[in-house]
Amino acid sequence: MWKRDESVKPAAPPASTPVAAPSAPAAAASSAGEPRAQLGRDMVNIGKSVVIKGELSGSEDLTIEGHVEGRIDLKDNVLTIGPNGKIKAEVFAKSVVVLGEVTGNVTASEKVDIRDNGSVDGDIASPRVAIAEGAHFRGSVDMQRAGAKPQQTSPQQQQQQQKPNQPQQGQQPQQQGQKVGA
Repeated sequence: MWKRDESVKPAAPPASTPVAAPSAPAAAASSAGEPRAQLGRDMVNIGKSVVIKGELSGSEDLTIEGHVEGRIDLKDNVLTIGPNGKIKAEVFAKSVVVLGEVTGNVTASEKVDIRDNGSVDGDIASPRVAIAEGAHFRGSVDMQRAGAKPQQTSPQQQQQQQKPNQPQQGQQPQQQGQKVGA
């Protein structure tokens, strides 16, 4: 591909062309070759031969083709596990796309997407979950919305719910069979 670009260049390029030339192939590759949710966002790739053990965190979108064991924390970014990726970790991200294998719990603030041939063995917590036909999933799914919290009552409310017929202070108990107001 590089040789083809050299053959297209004019024989005597102007002085400003070398600065513009490196950005042109990068722009063409990103628009034609890689589908990205948002152009202009930083994206990092971890190759097939890379093995990481420990905690992985960052503030960029990440694609993993290698092996990761431990914890992955990308709370404001997209994590993509490529077809060759093998993850044994607790995963926390804004959005997770699984094309490879994940063993461990996955928590996403927006969406978890398990694509064809993707595999997740663990629990998923996300407001949106998509599992494609041909994907593998074993675990539980919690699709609680981001702003919603579990129903919790105060101790006073719990006492009132448990004892609804008992009078409050200053009131006399009502006896059965007694008519009120008649």
